[in-house]
Amino acid sequence: MEFKKYQHIERFGTDEVEDINYGACHIFYKIDGTNSSLWLDENGNLSAGSRNRTLTLDNDNAGFFAWASQQQNIKDYFSAHPTHRLYGEWLVPHSLKTYRDDSWRRFYVFDVIKTLDDGREEYLPYEMYKDMVEEFGIDYVPPIAVITNPTYEQLIYCLDKTGQFLVKDGAGKGEGIVIKNYSYKNKYGRQTWAKIVCNEFKEKNAKTFGVPEIGNTDLVEQKIIDEFCTTAFIEKEYAKIVNDMNGWRSEYIPRLLSTVFTSLVKEESYNFVKKFKMPKIDFKTLNAMVIQKVKQDKRNLFA
Repeated sequence: MEFKKYQHIERFGTDEVEDINYGACHIFYKIDGTNSSLWLDENGNLSAGSRNRTLTLDNDNAGFFAWASQQQNIKDYFSAHPTHRLYGEWLVPHSLKTYRDDSWRRFYVFDVIKTLDDGREEYLPYEMYKDMVEEFGIDYVPPIAVITNPTYEQLIYCLDKTGQFLVKDGAGKGEGIVIKNYSYKNKYGRQTWAKIVCNEFKEKNAKTFGVPEIGNTDLVEQKIIDEFCTTAFIEKEYAKIVNDMNGWRSEYIPRLLSTVFTSLVKEESYNFVKKFKMPKIDFKTLNAMVIQKVKQDKRNLFA
């Protein structure tokens, strides 16, 4: 493998990450060090990168490659997982100076990419890579919470919890949060993450939500999806397109997404209006949830 620059994390609220908050979202601590990566080159040797370039021992970045080259647990990890690429933060002083003394000059993994047999690369979900890096004693960034359809108030709540990871007691918040929805691709077809940086976020009113795994299943749009936009319903619309077009091609994806939403509204409106007693429905939200449900149930079409 060769050096590959880590993707840009988009600011929450921009069109690059529009609707990322519909579905299961992992809310991670954003830490303030230097972006770094590790992988094996074509000869099986450990390689390292900064945000923009490959590192060498003579042209290092804050000593990261020199440090990584001496870590047997990292070498053992790549012996077990040679097709993986580790992205993380090499924690050296940057803007935020309030991290605990024992947290500096350590590498905290925040994403793992696997190279597939056909050469494509995919992000591994947190629940999958967590056990892998733990097995070899590699540090990683844990999520603050896993939230289904996170609300504005819940994101504020997570921002208020950023001081719980690596930051000295009583020293305030961390840098911010990163929102990852592993089933999400933006309207340009890219899988990307969103961020909220604490010192850029003006709202201070937060609510306490208790346990860290949260599901906003009380949203009427989510109830409609659960009750009426079933796997069988999606499969029926997919089969119609396959039948009409004598097979399936990837360019039919927009038609499938549109057809499922249109059919849901046309065929089931009376039923969900009756079922949920004349609810107030945000159809933009409903459409976004339909898209996420189709992507979840027919994920093979989006590979």
